[in-house]
Amino acid sequence: MPALPPIERHWLLLRTLSARKPGCSVCELAAEFRVNEKTIRRDLGQLKRLGFPLEERAEEHGRKRWRVRTLKGCPGLSFDLTEILSLFLARRLLEPLAGSYFWDGAQSAFRKVRATLGHDAVRYLDRLGGMIHDPHQRTSDYRDHGDIIDGLMIGIEDRSFTFITYQSAKATEPLTYDVHPYGLVHHRGSLYLVADSQQHGEFRVFKVDRISDVAVEPLKFEKKAFDLKAFFDASFGVWKEDVEPMKVVVRFAASVARYIEEHHWPGCERKTLTAEGALLCEFRLAGLQEFKSWIMSFGAKAVVLEPQVLVEAIRDEAVALSCCYQAHADDAESRLDGPAARAVCARKPR
Repeated sequence: MPALPPIERHWLLLRTLSARKPGCSVCELAAEFRVNEKTIRRDLGQLKRLGFPLEERAEEHGRKRWRVRTLKGCPGLSFDLTEILSLFLARRLLEPLAGSYFWDGAQSAFRKVRATLGHDAVRYLDRLGGMIHDPHQRTSDYRDHGDIIDGLMIGIEDRSFTFITYQSAKATEPLTYDVHPYGLVHHRGSLYLVADSQQHGEFRVFKVDRISDVAVEPLKFEKKAFDLKAFFDASFGVWKEDVEPMKVVVRFAASVARYIEEHHWPGCERKTLTAEGALLCEFRLAGLQEFKSWIMSFGAKAVVLEPQVLVEAIRDEAVALSCCYQAHADDAESRLDGPAARAVCARKPR
């Protein structure tokens, strides 16, 4: 193990001691981290001064071992130090939900963690938090949607008739829908409500960002046999299309094959590496709109082989895109060839 920066070594020390209930001797830790015993003693002393619950216990024959002291103040729950540290550091992943029901509950838990660890230890953890960064790309802002999310959660938990004011992406004005809410889905930084829409007579997906008002009624609805996970089994994203699942085959170029291989993709049932290094992927999907957008993000590095309807849809999109760029290029060229451009050329010294 190469020499670690002190802050990273401190984090690993805390994890190691938390995982080993009997504790570790300074000699054992020095050997494991490949530093001298003086460095380990300095690290342990610093962490203890910061307020971390570390203690040194004497054993028989004068041997001493460092261990994590049992934390009190959590009746009915038992967390070791590693679990508390992990929860504290993971709070950054909830920042896109700021202002929501989930965020408020998490903040309450984190306040208890802060009270348990103390100010100095928490300040130290904030420094450790810099080791983990989530850019929060394409995330929704729910700071003004706290009451709306709370209302939806109440409707889901109590199985209550709920009215939502919703404006879809294509609508010119909001409409009110009578829905029976079944659950919320978090997808790519946004929340979506899955509900049995009484107007549509089927389960629909509503983006929470587009809900401007929620009214929860005291009347209860009779819950249907519904599995939220199964509802999205054949979907590539969150939008459902009323079609039967179909087989989709895509050939990914060798330059992106490793990226595709490294990830789990919704609906992907088989990946086959070809002799040329390309990757053939077979999907089973009910609906192609979100999948089409994803495939096109790879450009020529992803080619759909089947079904034909998707092949034609992407080909038409590519032709339309090419025409747009050609029109832009022709327009730019015509401006260069216009009277103003010729006048500029005429003024140039020969």
